[in-house]
Amino acid sequence: MSDVLKTISDIGIIPVIAIPDAKFAVPLAKALTAGGLPIAEITFRTEAGQQSIANIAKECKDVVLGAGTVLTTDQVDKAIDSGATYIVTPGIDAKVVEHCIKRGIPVTPGCAVPSDVQLAVSMGLEVVKFFPAESYGGVETLKAIAAPYNKVKFVPTGGISAKNLLTYLAFPKVLACGGSWMVKTDMIAAEKFDEIEKLTREAVGVMLGFDLAHVGINTKDDAESLAVTKKFAGVFNLAVKEGNSSNFAGTIAEVMKGSGPGKNGHIAIFTNSINRAVAYLKRMGHEFDMSSLKGPADAPIAIYFKDEIGGFGVHLLQRKL
Repeated sequence: MSDVLKTISDIGIIPVIAIPDAKFAVPLAKALTAGGLPIAEITFRTEAGQQSIANIAKECKDVVLGAGTVLTTDQVDKAIDSGATYIVTPGIDAKVVEHCIKRGIPVTPGCAVPSDVQLAVSMGLEVVKFFPAESYGGVETLKAIAAPYNKVKFVPTGGISAKNLLTYLAFPKVLACGGSWMVKTDMIAAEKFDEIEKLTREAVGVMLGFDLAHVGINTKDDAESLAVTKKFAGVFNLAVKEGNSSNFAGTIAEVMKGSGPGKNGHIAIFTNSINRAVAYLKRMGHEFDMSSLKGPADAPIAIYFKDEIGGFGVHLLQRKL
């Protein structure tokens, strides 16, 4: 898989944009970035598409920039020459796909039925767009189509919103989701970039799903750990679960059998995707202790921040979806 597609996977949501005037391109890209999505798929549905790509490529170099609704090899060339780093097509056209491969740019063609996916696989592609996702039966149809193709990842697009986003992202074969609910054309035309930033931030919040998992308490030894655990459990009517290195009072308190990470203890934060959360938080300037990573690299279950916060070690914990 290309580096561009890996980055798209880390970002998780692709704003699909039909921009009415190229003058809106840069402030729109800045609003998306401020909201947590440094990515834009500018479609060729409008005459402003090519110039919008060029404007963003010039002014917003950190934005992962794609061209969507690409129908011809000529549009592929225009998109690449304007600064696009990946191509998206609504259907699968062998000539367009072959031209993208020849030009060395990632392409995700639209696929709605197994024969479409089969053609994409025969051309060496590992990622395709599932379009139109909701009209073709949503995530259940996608699961049925994806079943025979172990190495293929999908980008569902069409009818995706904040309400059904997690349903798609919870499916391991989904690379990312494309959507336009935070970048509707009428909002762009009205220059409601603050509203676009707000909706983008909300979408990222839904995707990452940060929430308190439990608080960790350091103690001096096994005996003190068990005593503290039982006290918590007694006060709040919680079950006691004894473990090798710690004990739990329900799910809210992990009592260490000694000094665990953090001077005062630790705080565990749930997230819907550790990999996407780490990528997002790194973009925000935070650092992680990569040696603390637990689980396989493609599906980690926990990782600590490099620095303590208020004397507490803080780690992300994968939520079971």
